[in-house]
Amino acid sequence: MKKNLLASLLLLTLSCSFLTTSAQMNPAPAVRYEYKQITAVESVVPGGLGRSRILTTDDNGQTREKELKNFYSLVGINFDNITNNDRVIVERLNDFSNEGWELFSVITGSNQQSSQGNSSGGIFITRYIFRRPK
Repeated sequence: MKKNLLASLLLLTLSCSFLTTSAQMNPAPAVRYEYKQITAVESVVPGGLGRSRILTTDDNGQTREKELKNFYSLVGINFDNITNNDRVIVERLNDFSNEGWELFSVITGSNQQSSQGNSSGGIFITRYIFRRPK
């Protein structure tokens, strides 16, 4: 009796290992995405002399620019300008989210401009990469 029970369990185990589910037989197709990017370029040139922008390229290859404020004014770091830039960038991020885009990646970088050993400012760049299923 024990041998029959053991043999039955072994047979059941082996037969179950060969069963496949419908998900295994018909896996879901891979999700394909389309991507979009916006770039914020913020100037860190003393005296407010730099140019800061948020750039978006549409599906037709046209670039849309919106002016951002420079980090510095004549008296140093201008926190009101930074607050303004935060507001403008978040508005753009919300616009994309409302259109069904998911924020997928954020990449930052900076570049210092120098001449003859003196720093004359630079830029801070942030790229926001969005995706959504096709």
